[in-house]
Amino acid sequence: MSKRVQSATAEQLLSVEAVAERLDTTPRFVRRLIAERRIEYHKLGRHVRVSESALADFIAAGVVEPVTRGRTRVA
Repeated sequence: MSKRVQSATAEQLLSVEAVAERLDTTPRFVRRLIAERRIEYHKLGRHVRVSESALADFIAAGVVEPVTRGRTRVA
């Protein structure tokens, strides 16, 4: 068994509805993310599941750092 499969089975796999609830969005949006392959998922028969780490990676990838004001130069 590969290391990736072992880590996926050791953590919680979330349904589309559970992912939507955690993101405070609709299941339709999550299904679109999956269809566009913007989030990693697991296909179990006809069921689709997203691991907690894949959800965390997706959230982290969308982080935008704030702009901080540096010293302004006076001409």
